[in-house]
Amino acid sequence: MNQPVLVSTALGLSTPDVKALIQGATIAAVAEIFLEAGREFALYFRNDFSPQLRSPSREEPTEVSETVKMAAIARCEGCQTITQRNFLPTLSRLTLWSLEDLEEILQDQGAIFLAHLRVYRLPEAIALPCPPPTQDRLGIPIALPVPIAVTDSVPVLSDRSFAYRRSQLEQFLIPLHPELDALQGAIANLARSQPTAQNLDDDLQQFLGFGNPVPVISEDPDLTWIRTIATVAHSQDAQGFAKLVRQGLLKLGFSGPELLPESLIAEEEFDFYCETPYLMVGQCSAKNPKTAIADNPAQLLTRAGNHLGTERSERAIKWIVAAGELTVDALKVAIENQMNVIHPETLQSLVQLQAKYKGSVDLLKLKQCLRQDPYGWADDKVNSYIDKVKESIELRSRIIKLVKRHLENARLELAGVEALHALYVSSHPHHFIPLKEMHEILIELSSPLTGYLGRIKGSEWQSDRFYYLRDLSP
Repeated sequence: MNQPVLVSTALGLSTPDVKALIQGATIAAVAEIFLEAGREFALYFRNDFSPQLRSPSREEPTEVSETVKMAAIARCEGCQTITQRNFLPTLSRLTLWSLEDLEEILQDQGAIFLAHLRVYRLPEAIALPCPPPTQDRLGIPIALPVPIAVTDSVPVLSDRSFAYRRSQLEQFLIPLHPELDALQGAIANLARSQPTAQNLDDDLQQFLGFGNPVPVISEDPDLTWIRTIATVAHSQDAQGFAKLVRQGLLKLGFSGPELLPESLIAEEEFDFYCETPYLMVGQCSAKNPKTAIADNPAQLLTRAGNHLGTERSERAIKWIVAAGELTVDALKVAIENQMNVIHPETLQSLVQLQAKYKGSVDLLKLKQCLRQDPYGWADDKVNSYIDKVKESIELRSRIIKLVKRHLENARLELAGVEALHALYVSSHPHHFIPLKEMHEILIELSSPLTGYLGRIKGSEWQSDRFYYLRDLSP
């Protein structure tokens, strides 16, 4: 981190201000001049408990008349200039200052310079000599006995809490649950010394909308059996293969009574059947080293007509998952009747994709794929759909990394959609996306069901702000 540097400022703080900053009750301080981001200050209390904010300096100390106790370091992360009086009532509710005090400051200065301070509590207070205060309430800069660096490992507020508070100030957002906001701030301080309070703090952050709602996700245990689909298909275990196919279709999101009504199980008409999200019937064929598949397409066509009727049969998606090869006649029947025949390896890849990235397989888009030529052997078009999904996941992974890298490089807590889109475009991507689509992807990635990014909602979509939570591995 940067070492403290000599700065000139005209910033004075009262006892309640310093206490509130050190306790995490606020991140704001009113300055007499505009403060640039990156400037660092020492928060301290005089022996008479009159606290001040001063600049760390290496200058020789002047004559002093008292000592102070430095309790924390504050770094300015940005400064907000407020000139409109109509914002003051909201600002008063978001800070410690009364409306009357804010109106007086605005009238005297012509503008309110609201510094956003990230505070880092020192392990132990440091006693320092301090000169008498000057008329500007700041006092003369004095020398520190040793250089003091800001330590990111001990901030008073977490990254998400600070970003949330800062967004409230920038957009003048009144908390929807002020009592819970206050409780969360108190619990956050308690959680530092009592880990048992951390779970309550996490729950409150999630409810208030700035916590990380999704823990690190471990590998889906269903991948154990999913990875055996192709192996069992080539083992001549017809019943075991059909069972795995039905499990795989359920994993993809198809639904029905085990994908096979009891009446049809007894009659052995179909190996799988479902009606949601669309009507589908199918057959499975395990590997038979002696013969090619001859009868499956014709049998499926006949049984679909008998049990579904002509209209429903024509509407139904017809699938055959076959480990072996089709005869010439069987392939002709499949093509003429718009049947899709795939190898078990293709089904396994599709189900694995869904297991690794839940919700990535869109069954309606898959239906569009299955309704297109070519029919008969359909591995190529299904694998093409799988590749498109993987490209979509890779794009989202890239955007998440872009958010993370931008926030780290710029030392920011939040990033807007326009800035992120500009960075994406300047990276010369293979796939260009317009600004609105970029925002839609960011919203998707910040959903509580995904939790890769966090979002601070703005007054309109262009003013939404996003922050990094966790990676998405493509």
